[in-house]
Amino acid sequence: MFFDTDSSAILLLEDGTCFEGVSFGAKGTISGEVVFNTGMTGYQEVITDPSYYGQIITFSYPEIGNTGVNSEDNESSHPSVKGVIARQISKTSSNWRHEVSFEKWLKDENVVGIHGIDTRALVRHLRESGTLNGIISSDSNYSIKELFSLVKKSPSMNGLNLVEQVTTKSSFKVNSTCPVSFDKRIKNIQRIPYNVVAIDFGIKQSILDRLVAHGCEVTVLPANTSISDVLALSPEGVFLSNGPGDPSAVDSGINLAKDLIEYNKLPIFGICLGHQILGLALGGKTFKLSYGHRGLNHPCGLNGKVEITSQNHGFALNSESLDSEKIQITRLNLNDQTVAAISVIDRPFFGVQYHPEASPGPHDADHHFNHFVTLIEERRRIVD
Repeated sequence: MFFDTDSSAILLLEDGTCFEGVSFGAKGTISGEVVFNTGMTGYQEVITDPSYYGQIITFSYPEIGNTGVNSEDNESSHPSVKGVIARQISKTSSNWRHEVSFEKWLKDENVVGIHGIDTRALVRHLRESGTLNGIISSDSNYSIKELFSLVKKSPSMNGLNLVEQVTTKSSFKVNSTCPVSFDKRIKNIQRIPYNVVAIDFGIKQSILDRLVAHGCEVTVLPANTSISDVLALSPEGVFLSNGPGDPSAVDSGINLAKDLIEYNKLPIFGICLGHQILGLALGGKTFKLSYGHRGLNHPCGLNGKVEITSQNHGFALNSESLDSEKIQITRLNLNDQTVAAISVIDRPFFGVQYHPEASPGPHDADHHFNHFVTLIEERRRIVD
């Protein structure tokens, strides 16, 4: 056995790499894809982001937990990650908004954690080897051999449809009567709410907040929604949300996007997984990135114009698979030249790979929400 004390824990990767550390949060044994986030802030938003569903998140920033946890900053009702890896955990919550300590929150939410390991070495290993499945255990009943056998049985993210695990089971509305209402910073806002349908592939609360702030009344529908269900609500625009897993496996979402494209009467805006689903519906293909893009400072742009963006994804659109006569690549990730944004020529359909709601992250890309409502406003003029 490798456990020296009751607080010992181990991280074992599928290639046999092993890290010994200290248990925090809930005790137990969990496995999943080990990924890393390079952001310096926003650990609560990251951990509750449904796009991380089923993954084990490594924070490259050396200490987390300093600001505790509050009930207002969650991106979903509960943590989405299976486990948390950190260099050091703060035992003190130094923020006037905190309601509970970081460690107690993870323990209450049954999230297994390990700290006290060299996260710099782990991140470098994942960058060199590519994303790997791993297992965290603070259970002394398991041997290394048994843990290695368990991690080898963990499913690959390729071909994995996780959307059905995080999508809403029934429709609900978000509008200007909610705590986050029309944003007074946005000039010339249309005060008659824009009727928007959002398809929930794992939508973040902050995305809904930004849609509302830009004047939208949003009806959120499950991922397996049909076009007849969408059109029954007489929407003025359709939003395709972020979410976890392999986009090519989300058949229901791709089929709906195809139907909406063929219908050709409503603006469509996709973020992250929704952007990939839009690209797939347009005939493109996706591929798995070696170690993904997860952080708050990814530069994206084209023709000398750059946005610093927040990102969280492990797949990307294949640029060569996109029909250049129909689809325009409007931004590239400037770190690796992967597709960061697309629009359909002469049609009101567009998507961005990154997160313009910026929770957490910079606000450079918030204008994409304004572009979406501008397309809706233009449609209103035509219909009227």
